[in-house]
Amino acid sequence: MFCIMLGVCISAYAELSVKQPCSDGMVLQQNTEATVWGHASAGARITVCPSWSKTKYKTEADENGVWTVKVSTPSASYTCHSIKITGDRQKLVISDVLIGEVWFAGGQSNMQMPVRGFHNCPCEGYMDIVCQAPARDRIRMYTEPTTQSYEPVSDGKGFWRKADCNSVADMSATAYFFAREMNKMLEVPIGIVANPYGGSRVESWLPKATLEAFGTEDLSPAAIDRRTAWERPYLMYNAMLNPLKGYTIKGFIWYQGCSNVGKHDEFVEHMTEMIRQWRSDFSDEAAALPFYMVEIAPYQYSSDPESPYSALLRQAQHEVAATVANCGIIVTNDLVYDYELRNIHPCRKQPVGERLARLALNRDYGMASIFCQYPHALKAYVENGRIFVEFDNCPEGIGRIDGIRTLEVRFGDGQWSEVTSCNFNVGERRMELITDLPSSGGKLQVRYGWGDFRPGNLFNNQGLPFVPFCICEE
Repeated sequence: MFCIMLGVCISAYAELSVKQPCSDGMVLQQNTEATVWGHASAGARITVCPSWSKTKYKTEADENGVWTVKVSTPSASYTCHSIKITGDRQKLVISDVLIGEVWFAGGQSNMQMPVRGFHNCPCEGYMDIVCQAPARDRIRMYTEPTTQSYEPVSDGKGFWRKADCNSVADMSATAYFFAREMNKMLEVPIGIVANPYGGSRVESWLPKATLEAFGTEDLSPAAIDRRTAWERPYLMYNAMLNPLKGYTIKGFIWYQGCSNVGKHDEFVEHMTEMIRQWRSDFSDEAAALPFYMVEIAPYQYSSDPESPYSALLRQAQHEVAATVANCGIIVTNDLVYDYELRNIHPCRKQPVGERLARLALNRDYGMASIFCQYPHALKAYVENGRIFVEFDNCPEGIGRIDGIRTLEVRFGDGQWSEVTSCNFNVGERRMELITDLPSSGGKLQVRYGWGDFRPGNLFNNQGLPFVPFCICEE
């Protein structure tokens, strides 16, 4: 009888467990109050004790059996720690815990693309990357599996990988290169929480209530089911973002936009709201978390060589970066090869990750000598019969004055004329275009890298490429 009663007593308790991304091998954000969470019986008293401080943090599981504590973390190091959790007459240990810098990586397939690449879409330098020395305590990545749900999901299904030759091939290439550059410069462990979904739109990553307020989507289940799987609204937010929100991170890196080409008129409002929503999901402080985006790369979206839609989407991306606080964007116009005209997944992911890292290192880690401001066209005009374009972020000049690609000029509705040479006097912040085009017949227009696939080769002296542009004389 005693044994039977004991069995009944024990069965009344739920299994004590942790909630992802809290698990063995995880990275916690340094010098902060970091989230540790899990499951137990409703009302169960839970004690969490990290090995680095021996402080005991106490809480109770809510009516759904979810418990959460905020633990004070020390400065980053390569020392492996553990966290002991007790409650519900059970105990468990999260082992091999590192303290470092944690970043969230989201977007669509160009963020999802692993180091091993996709079919017919290789990642440049694959063998060199996987044959590097193991970085198991330098770079770790949690990846949420791609899935969808009409209802919010509470628990993540991913796990942490440590960077070595057996695991790095399956890591997001962009996020891995970001982490590698960050680790090299900061010399602390870098943790990445990755949840990209190939082909997803911005609207895929917004809550249903937000999309209802916008009124731009048919959100009936029948309409959603008719959509291509990766274009469905709000289902990725429910299934992949919702279970991770609240985990303590330093900031976001984001590579997405291809599936929003043609919807540039909605993009700024929707993307701005997505950034606000995600920041709210992960932090109590408005605009506290940096959000760094990747400009969509050149790709032949249309058979019409003059199609402006991808160029307008890039312009919208830059508008978001310029108008949203603590937001930034890197340029990728130069990071494709000519043969990648119809490759939506260009192979050069290493410079993408590194440019994102250098943006963060400058703006969030005080490394002012790392230049991260991309040359941006301000205005175009004619002066004494000569054509000028004024730029910022070229403090020491530009990298070439001859052999320029995809720089064009016209007057009024005339034909575009290619410009391959220029003069640029340091200190003047303006470029003189060398052209024989008569300066008559309407207002001056100048464009660079403008269109689906118009890779350019203009850089400032720091090696950062010019932002694609199309401007008209005022």
